Amino acid sequence: MPSIPDHYRTLNISPRATQQEIKIAYRKLAKQFHPDVCETTAQQGKERIVEINQAYEVLGDEQHRRQYDHDRNAVMFRGIRSAQGVNVKPRRSTEVDLEVWLKKIYRPLNRTINAVIDPLEEQIEDLSADPFDDELMQVFMDYLEESKESVEQAQKIFQSLPNPANVARIARDLYYCLNHLSDGLEQFEWFTLNYSEDYLYTGQEMFHRAYQFSRQVRQAIAELG
Repeated sequence: MPSIPDHYRTLNISPRATQQEIKIAYRKLAKQFHPDVCETTAQQGKERIVEINQAYEVLGDEQHRRQYDHDRNAVMFRGIRSAQGVNVKPRRSTEVDLEVWLKKIYRPLNRTINAVIDPLEEQIEDLSADPFDDELMQVFMDYLEESKESVEQAQKIFQSLPNPANVARIARDLYYCLNHLSDGLEQFEWFTLNYSEDYLYTGQEMFHRAYQFSRQVRQAIAELG
């Protein structure tokens, strides 16, 4: 039976915890296991904070949490059925299933992801010449609007076809990539409203993490042969 990490146990909270309770629990544990104050060994503290950060990355985002809860409940249900002697066989992925998914989901999404990420550095470099220049800002805003529409369409495509079982991890990283792009674009939009570099920096960080997820996906796809 497949297993997934128990993020609720990691944060010492109930699966019914509110988003605010999750945030409070995370901050408490992050402070408790911070390297400067952690009483455990450096390695133990490092491993614990990694687990805590991973748990909060999932549970702290409502969309990620819903997907996690769905997967967690499915695993628990399968375990109960198996314990009751019911023969539960996971759906087997065939080569046809995989090729269809790659053609209809992965390849279009990969093109969209590249089309959104690749121009960012040049866009910001051009804008940095004078962020208060109306023409430069308009070009940047046009890029954001086009990218936002592309990501929203990509998210719909992603949900249009279930992924084969043998690419579940790839699909998960693809999902995270799209969500980080969406979050990053939102941060950039806030920047265009108040010119706060905090939003610009956060948006760039979101895009960097999205790129990391997309790279993991490409590597995993290549390993499929």
